[in-house]
Amino acid sequence: MNRIRIAAAVVVAALVGGVGLASAAAHATTLKGVVGPGFNITLTSAGKKVASLKPGKYTIVISDKSSIHNFHLSGPGVNKKTSVAGTGTTTWKVTLKKGTYKYVCDPHATIMKGSFKVK
Repeated sequence: MNRIRIAAAVVVAALVGGVGLASAAAHATTLKGVVGPGFNITLTSAGKKVASLKPGKYTIVISDKSSIHNFHLSGPGVNKKTSVAGTGTTTWKVTLKKGTYKYVCDPHATIMKGSFKVK
């Protein structure tokens, strides 16, 4: 009887722990980029500006809200951008490596820019 209780407890603990880890991992790997409609560009994770990330695989969802802007992300092994004339939502799957990454609106790079480090 004790073996059955121990086995059941192990199974329940594994299920609860596994669900928590999967949920946390899925949440942590999605970043949100927004450009426009005004002269702003942001990259956030869970609602906070991205300043530093760990190396790994990320999904980046870009919301391009203006036909005069684009979102251009570049850094070690990554060079992705939306079109200037286009608007809408774009999703990128990227692998971020150690280093500095920059994001800009190419036509307005002097005023619409940001960066973060992967360490």
